Amino acid sequence: MQEVKKQLEVLLVNYFRDCYSDFPKGKVVASESPDFVVKMKNKHKLGIELTRLNPASAVAKTEGVQALINFRDDLVADMLELFQAGSEANLFVKFMFSEKHLITPQRELMVRSKTVAAIKSAIADKADSAFFHKNLTNHDLPEGMEEVMIAHHPELKESVWERSNNLGISNNVVDDIRLAIAKKDEKLHLYRKQQLDEYWLLITTDCLRADKNINLLNKINNEEFESRFQQVFLLDLMRARVTPLIEN
Repeated sequence: MQEVKKQLEVLLVNYFRDCYSDFPKGKVVASESPDFVVKMKNKHKLGIELTRLNPASAVAKTEGVQALINFRDDLVADMLELFQAGSEANLFVKFMFSEKHLITPQRELMVRSKTVAAIKSAIADKADSAFFHKNLTNHDLPEGMEEVMIAHHPELKESVWERSNNLGISNNVVDDIRLAIAKKDEKLHLYRKQQLDEYWLLITTDCLRADKNINLLNKINNEEFESRFQQVFLLDLMRARVTPLIEN
């Protein structure tokens, strides 16, 4: 499991580099404490630590909600099995389901086949030797599927397909961001043992969603965060969007 985790981190740091136009030019090398070191031609070395936004106070699940989650997880597993029957590509895929158009058991087979067909079509031009990502919207997908994020990196040796926001939906995203920063700040002294020139923190999240209809991105942009990392970023995987939180 640890090996797959590191492979996903390699994919995610490449996703970040692809989405962030100011990512420094240099060779990205997998490391430990921090997770990656970017080695630049001027001998400047940048450390990047990754963490996932974890909802500390997730919305409580009713019995009906849990049954829906189980149904969706089973559907994702079935789609992976169907995909692997006709393709050897190793992909990281996240599925966001529609909350307005729920998938009934009667439509499950159709949704499964059409979604897998859309994914196969999306990766038709993928190069096995390079990073690739693509986000499908509801226009590309059968009713009941809202979005699908697809990513590939040659380091990924097995497919990981998951329901979006599988850790839960936060009650307070801003507080969870502060907690994620604080936890990594506590370990910064360990990262500094490598004596790098600069340290960045990358917080990844499947998709910024809340149980209330509020503009989370505006709320986050209006907040002031503190950290001993020189720069802190939030990467929204489903939106392929990088939000700088701290730029020292």
